[in-house]
Amino acid sequence: MKLASKLPALTAAGVLLALSLTGCGSAAQSAGVVTASAAVNTDNGLVINGESIADKDTYEKAKTQTLSLYSGYTDSSESALVDAFTKDTGIKVNVVRLTPNKLSERVLSEQGAGKLSADVIRTSDYRIAKSMEDAKVWKAYDVPGASALKDVSVDGGQFTRMFNSVYTLGYNTQLVKEADAPKSWADAVGGKWQGKLGIVQGGSGGSTAALNRFMETKMGGDYFAKYAAQKPKIYDSLGAEATALARGEVAVGTVTISGTNISAVQDKAPVKFIVPEEGLVSYDYYLGMTGTATNVEAAKVFMNYNLSKQGQQVFAQIGEYPVRTDVAPPTIMGVTLPAVDSGKVYRMQNSDATTYGKDDLAKWNQVFGYTK
Repeated sequence: MKLASKLPALTAAGVLLALSLTGCGSAAQSAGVVTASAAVNTDNGLVINGESIADKDTYEKAKTQTLSLYSGYTDSSESALVDAFTKDTGIKVNVVRLTPNKLSERVLSEQGAGKLSADVIRTSDYRIAKSMEDAKVWKAYDVPGASALKDVSVDGGQFTRMFNSVYTLGYNTQLVKEADAPKSWADAVGGKWQGKLGIVQGGSGGSTAALNRFMETKMGGDYFAKYAAQKPKIYDSLGAEATALARGEVAVGTVTISGTNISAVQDKAPVKFIVPEEGLVSYDYYLGMTGTATNVEAAKVFMNYNLSKQGQQVFAQIGEYPVRTDVAPPTIMGVTLPAVDSGKVYRMQNSDATTYGKDDLAKWNQVFGYTK
């Protein structure tokens, strides 16, 4: 099965998006999505809502710098986070965005050539982050509070898990009535949606790696075949599939909750997500400072902000699960997501990513007949 036609909106597959973002330059991107209020005090460093983000010397230097961020996070979601960061800190950010697999190729290539220009990198998929560690991309940084949280600081602070994105099923409300929408992952492959389903190719990044493992372990070894039998349209990225779903090219498809939320709020897209009976699929997003960082102070402020309570609340409002236990699970489009320990949220373990990721992808490609 070949790749579905690529669509230009949201995130073009494999196409580099270089964005120069300021606090007001892309404010429309996050309007209506991020509303976490911030009381900012800069009398002696940077303090947000009573929490120290940076000392005076670090913050004064950071304010004069423009951060270079390489990101595998969805474009609209990263824009929302960066908007909030710049608004709260005054620090500008340049973003280079690629799908995680393409981002990995670029980072490792630049690192090998001694030309890596990123100060910080955000990516999903533990295997990708670990491969960057093996290539000596990261500079260990102990983000304040990370070591006290379970599975957050990785390998002595080489990189840090900042949040978990959420994969589920969504549908186009102009094509599917709420009463008729699938209620479970099993419903999606029952035959009703044959030729009307979408899915992202299985090697896109941490999102698809986690979904592949969920399907194999929770839905059964024949679930790939059942999904492929529906003759779904295959997209190269979540952004491309989200655009197709909003346009009605497919009626039902795999989506992230954050992407669905932003599409519905910003673009008034006719899309909704479901919380399947078998549960949601979550996957890790990591952030780390590079050994080649030239804007070190801005990098520290950015990483500290991501794990601060303010930053974690921003992620929750976008539609992600915070890693801080003092920030509640997201309530998105009127739906409060289940607690991470409820049994309704699957999170792939790092050991499973390294043990099964390659074989899961090989099986996915074979069953779906996928060729690039």
